[in-house]
Amino acid sequence: MPSVNRKPAHHKVIEHTDSVALGINLRHLRAFSAVASAGSIAAAAEALFRVASAVTRSILDLEAALGRPLFDRRSRGMALNAYGELVLVRALRIEREFEEARTQLVARGGIDGAADVHSLFTSILNGRRLAVIASLAEKRNMPAVAREFGITQPAISSALKDLESGLGVALYNRNARGLSATPAGEIVAFYFKRVLSELRHIGPDIAASEGTLQGNITVGALPLGRTQILPLAIASLLARHPRLHVSTVESPYDALAASLRSGDIDFILGALRSSAEAKDLQQEPLFKDRISVIARAGHPLARAKRIDFRMLREASWTLSRHGSPSRELLERFFSDARQAPPLPAVETGDLAVLRGLLLESDMLTAISAHQLRYEIRDGSLVVLDFPLEETRRQIGLTQRMGAFPSPGARALMDEIGKVVAGSPDFRLPKGRK
Repeated sequence: MPSVNRKPAHHKVIEHTDSVALGINLRHLRAFSAVASAGSIAAAAEALFRVASAVTRSILDLEAALGRPLFDRRSRGMALNAYGELVLVRALRIEREFEEARTQLVARGGIDGAADVHSLFTSILNGRRLAVIASLAEKRNMPAVAREFGITQPAISSALKDLESGLGVALYNRNARGLSATPAGEIVAFYFKRVLSELRHIGPDIAASEGTLQGNITVGALPLGRTQILPLAIASLLARHPRLHVSTVESPYDALAASLRSGDIDFILGALRSSAEAKDLQQEPLFKDRISVIARAGHPLARAKRIDFRMLREASWTLSRHGSPSRELLERFFSDARQAPPLPAVETGDLAVLRGLLLESDMLTAISAHQLRYEIRDGSLVVLDFPLEETRRQIGLTQRMGAFPSPGARALMDEIGKVVAGSPDFRLPKGRK
């Protein structure tokens, strides 16, 4: 059955349903890349300083883990088949992540510049060990990580010790409260998450090539997209592809952007940011939105022939917290009009609290009308006749620059685009078809 989960800000590094990703041995993946490059087992074994039989076994084990042949065996060597081509894309991306991790570890993590980080990582790690070590940075508690992955604490300690010995630096400091990541530990956790993101897409890539969309999609959901756009898109997509599983993460933008950069989430839906805030992120505008002044039906201002700044200033307000995009837009609107902005009696980022305050009092708010679409549609809330045209902003999708999303994530982003394009509620920016 299709399912949708809502995740808090701190969520699992990898879902246990990603069994294929957890089982992939990085040593096998490196042997696969070498054979793909060299065209034969013998040449790859020479390049890897391994015996040919060991390389052959790595390829067979990887094919068994994925359940598909990756090469066409020929008398003169081995050539990638269609499945192998898909896996190679992810394998090369993983190699680049490990190389970037080495660069950062040398620059900021205190390891020797001559260290062969890639060989170290691939010799001792598989998907499960990657996930365990990355999860330590998040949970900071070895017993909790052991319970999550169903392994013993000594097994975790052993894996961590092997990695720290190979790198020549500590990754975690042990203290009475648990673990805390060192600079090297933070770097390792960050890049291990990005590698895990690539690993968990291998299975869905293969399934999609056979006509089936499956796998996990994790969406960073900012407030504006949660009420209408995302639910409609998810429902439509899962109706056609029930083997997909969607999780949403509701956090402030900065936390979502950090999760996006580390590979914990696939994309963000919501208000786009400035180029300075969205550095190394790729933003795609879908439509333009503006905030509106909203009140309960029957509010005294709903019957006013003309609403002016004085009337708004004298009203009681509930607004999002200081520094939030909608609050900043409202305050800038009042400032540009040389008017003092309203001082809220209540500040909240919780839509349920906001909705209750509006319905049960004469408070006003200023947010996107899309966030209260259903209450406005049924007439319990109304948009007051005081347009805030100068508060327009672009709403869209945000991905990590250079990301290669899973087929399911791409399908959901396409579905979101269709929801927006097919609804009269949204106005597309110029230039988007």
